Amino acid sequence: MSFDIVKHRKWWFSLSAILVLLSLISIFVHGFNFGIDYTGGTILDMQFKQEVTVAQVRTVVDHSSIKLGNTVIQLSGVTDQSASKEVMLRMRNLTTEESKTVAQELNDKLGGAEVKRTESVGAVIGSEVTKNAILNLAVAFIVLAAYISFRFEYKIAVSAIISILHDLIMVLGVFSFFHLEIDASFLAAILTVIGYSMNEAVVIFDRVRENTRTHRRTDSYEKLAHDSIVQNIHRSFYTLATVLFACGALHFFGGESTKNFSLVMLIGFISGAYSSICVDTSLWVVWKNHVNGKRGMQPLKPKHVEEETYEEFEEIEEE
Repeated sequence: MSFDIVKHRKWWFSLSAILVLLSLISIFVHGFNFGIDYTGGTILDMQFKQEVTVAQVRTVVDHSSIKLGNTVIQLSGVTDQSASKEVMLRMRNLTTEESKTVAQELNDKLGGAEVKRTESVGAVIGSEVTKNAILNLAVAFIVLAAYISFRFEYKIAVSAIISILHDLIMVLGVFSFFHLEIDASFLAAILTVIGYSMNEAVVIFDRVRENTRTHRRTDSYEKLAHDSIVQNIHRSFYTLATVLFACGALHFFGGESTKNFSLVMLIGFISGAYSSICVDTSLWVVWKNHVNGKRGMQPLKPKHVEEETYEEFEEIEEE
């Protein structure tokens, strides 16, 4: 690959800084659009005179005179059928009049229906659960940093954690800017993105570690990082293409309830591939150069290579 990614690291740092800044501004200005899993809502249990599908009910709900947001629609009394006479709808908190309006529209457009139950429910994911999720996420970051520090070095661990935070901010920024709904599936998708980003970072840095065994004393950290990226670039693109194909199919051809779930992964996977290739290694190179006092001129002697073996490398270089 002729294009040197690490050499143009100022471009990646500038691009990432701009995107992160815009995302943070959007988060602080617009906030988030939390779904009914976080805010609570209204359950409307309907009994139709004829079997209806989820798609038919959603068409009526989406074109309702009342803005209902992302309504969860479930067929009741069936396990493997695509239609049922009993349907349960979970939507945002509605007043009594709004509930009657929705029920009347379903009755008029789907051949008759009656309301079996109307109930207001609290948030499925309360503040306590949210706090626990954030705490568990922080613990996961600490454990990942400890593992990578033990397996590689702490500079690599910090670089990887920064890139994962970069990916999370990208996802949160998009959802905040476009006011997309955040529901229970959002947390699951976020955890998937973290796993993908961490895997990409570990794969590239593992190649960096392997390449230190044949690293010449005259080589710079830029060359070491560039060679490692080149050796992994095809693998990273193939992996990204595979997951984007699956998530894209889920987003464009799946149901309405899975669109935000798949969108989180689409954004996160693209950002994860970008950050692991362009940001992770570049941060590590800058840090190593700063510690050594010179940019790209200090030799990188692998710690896990025996002294005798390293002297053999020196003899080969002299030849």
